This record gives sequence, C-alpha cells and structure tokens, in this order.
Amino acid sequence: MLQVLGLWGSPRWGGNSELLLDKALAGAQSQGAVVEKIVLNDLDIRPCQHCDGCLHTGLCIVDDDMQPLHHKLIAADRLILSAPIFFMGLPAQAKVAVDRCQALWVTKYLLKRRHPYAKDGSRRRGLWLGVGGRTGPNRFDASRATVQAFFATCDVTYEDELLYPGVDAYQEILKHPTALEEAYAAGRRFGAEISPSQPPKD
Repeated sequence: MLQVLGLWGSPRWGGNSELLLDKALAGAQSQGAVVEKIVLNDLDIRPCQHCDGCLHTGLCIVDDDMQPLHHKLIAADRLILSAPIFFMGLPAQAKVAVDRCQALWVTKYLLKRRHPYAKDGSRRRGLWLGVGGRTGPNRFDASRATVQAFFATCDVTYEDELLYPGVDAYQEILKHPTALEEAYAAGRRFGAEISPSQPPKD
C-alpha cells in the first residue's frame, strides 16, 4: 500500500488549510493508501543553523523533531503540503520545516543518494494545497517557488496544486462551491497505485 504523508502548516486548528488536507487524505485513504497527518505546529523544530553539520553525512546534527520527520519524508510515496499564505509566503510552521531539509538536499545533490520511486514503481509525487486571503495573479508565486524547491529536495515530483485565493476567514473554504470536492478527488488520484513511469527529471 502506498504511504501518503500530509503536512499541515498552519497554526489555526480547524481552518481552511486543515479542512482541505483532511479531505485530500480521506480521498487517498479511500483508495487503500496508508495516510499520516503531521501537524507542524505541534513539532519542536529549530530553525536551520547553517552549520554544515550535514555536509558529509546527509544527517542533520540538530536533535529535535525534525529527525523523525526526515525519515517520514524519505519513506512517503506521496507528499501533500497544505498551508495558507502569510505575508506572501509560507507560514513559519511550514517554512522552518522546509529550511531544515537542507540535510535532504545534501543527500540528493552532494551525496547522490536518490529516493525518486514509490512502492508501485512510479515516481514519488507531491501536491500543494494553498489558501490566500487576497485575490490576484501573484498571490501564490513566492510560496510556489518554495514548495517546488522543497518537493525537489525530497525527490518528489511537483505533480499538482490546488490554490484558492480570497479565502481567509475561519472555515471560509466551506462556502467554496468546489474546493473540498477537488481536494478529495486529488487525494483519490494520489492514493491510487499507477503504472511505473520514466525516471523523474532533475
């Protein structure tokens, strides 16, 4: 069975990004996938210290909750990140975890240890779920670049995104005509095993 890891990167319980993530994970679970939801706000994760302690081993020397999360990121067949936009970027809860993936960057790009394939032989794939309080064509651009770099570092292909501008008030996503159904459908696609594909491009 595929393992689908969902990262929730908001401090507001029961809010828009959590509702979207829960729907996506339910969709994946409906296809037989094993799902896990990580609440990043509950983890003790220090900011990256830029100490180069991971440079020769690919292992972070900062001993906190990021260590087990590294293992989960490597083991997951599918990765879903759900987070709102704070000041045009990812919230601190999500960004600190992304920054601490420097050890995985070293593993992939310097030590050449790759983890591109899922249990079904297909490429590992990632989904980004995002909400933003204001509308506008550039609302998600800064966060998209960060999420793309995060997925690439984890050896996960940036497969899909569901982004909802103009959603800010508590549980406002419930009023959206299609968002929850779209998240569930995306989760179903991610939870289903597929035929092996070509190796991912760097």
